[in-house]
Amino acid sequence: MYKINFHHPIHIHFIGIGGISMSGLAEILLQEGFPISGSDAKESELTHKLEGLGASIYYGQRADNIKEGTQLVVYTAAIHPDNPEFKEVLRRNIPLLTRAELLGQIMDNYEVSIGVSATHGKTTTTSMITQILLAADADPTVSVGGILESIGGNIRVGASDVFLTEACEYTNSFLKLNPRYALILNIEEDHMDFFKDLADIRNSFREFAQKVPEDGKVIINGEIPDVPEITSSTKGQVVTFGLAPSNEYYADDIQFHAQRFTTFSLIHKNQSLGTLKIHVPGTHNVLNAVAAAAFALELGIDFPVIAKAFDDFKAPGRRFEYKGALNGIAIYDDYAHHPKEVTVTLEAAKKYPCQRIVCVFQPHTYTRTQKFLKEFAVSLAQADVVVLADIYAAREKNTIGISSADLLKELEKLGAECYYFPSFDEIENFLLEKCINGDMLITMGAGDILQVGEHLLGQ
Repeated sequence: MYKINFHHPIHIHFIGIGGISMSGLAEILLQEGFPISGSDAKESELTHKLEGLGASIYYGQRADNIKEGTQLVVYTAAIHPDNPEFKEVLRRNIPLLTRAELLGQIMDNYEVSIGVSATHGKTTTTSMITQILLAADADPTVSVGGILESIGGNIRVGASDVFLTEACEYTNSFLKLNPRYALILNIEEDHMDFFKDLADIRNSFREFAQKVPEDGKVIINGEIPDVPEITSSTKGQVVTFGLAPSNEYYADDIQFHAQRFTTFSLIHKNQSLGTLKIHVPGTHNVLNAVAAAAFALELGIDFPVIAKAFDDFKAPGRRFEYKGALNGIAIYDDYAHHPKEVTVTLEAAKKYPCQRIVCVFQPHTYTRTQKFLKEFAVSLAQADVVVLADIYAAREKNTIGISSADLLKELEKLGAECYYFPSFDEIENFLLEKCINGDMLITMGAGDILQVGEHLLGQ
């Protein structure tokens, strides 16, 4: 593998530089004095920001984007061998690194490196830890998979030896990292276009835990089935968290308040440390907060600092994000794209007063939709009204013949009130007729479905 000498900046080109993680890594390198170029399919706030920092960005991917003097190229799992830039790089024998390999090399430059892994909750928990580190004046470098108000984007370049990042399991990317602190929030079936089964996924998380050194810690949800199988071969200390008293850190006296905040007592080894208040809904976010607090306490941050950070914390974009109101209809947007995420988001929504919950869902990838078709139907049926958009393809092509019409049939079997429209215009027109004063409208999915709510609000 090509090794970067961070004391001697070179010209690095990113194929797909507009992605949330790729843009963040490019920004870190720009701050370190590296000449950066990159390409993406379209302009965005992230690419405009990089241009403002001095990067050369090309829109559309072509072989001639690989300029003379390019010394290294970084790419993601979404880049296929027939990509014209990728083919040109191979033809010219320019060194290549995957996004995960670059992240791992950057991470190795920091003494206190933290990787947050999970099937769900990585971005929210990473954002919570970011808020705590800022409150503790730790001056961290952060790479997060969402737009976080407290750092003005998805990246923060600090001056300390603290580096915090999400650690994604897809294509085993997180096995390129060597974190001193590894958080494991949950382990469930997902990305079945890559993993064979749940046992295969668990094996990858076990290997991730093995990456932690002797002076590091694995902070893991103690309610994951058979935790010792995941942690037994790690060299670091194992710390458990959860909602049950069997864990070293757990939440007690959880209360959901009508003013849209949640409080709970944080317990450590059966001793109450005090009350934490969070402004994000749902039991799943209580669990995320316990994980973040457990890590911070293990790092030596005082409880009052943690409590203040949580009280100030605002969730990253697209995490049950309030977008505005239209004719008495409260419009939210959420990134949920897995049945478990849909379930916990709708459960959280039900804790807020409203007439009906209208969920506009855009399935994400054909393989995930096919794998979890019945589970998606059960999860979505919690809403009073379900509106389906076409499947967002992302990195895939529809070689399996699945569509949102198949999900509609599963919902109809459950007796759900559900509708399917191929275009956003049709969905918006339907919502204008269907929604009434007092409804909660949630656009949901990891694609571009948020545009529906924003368009209705005139944003």
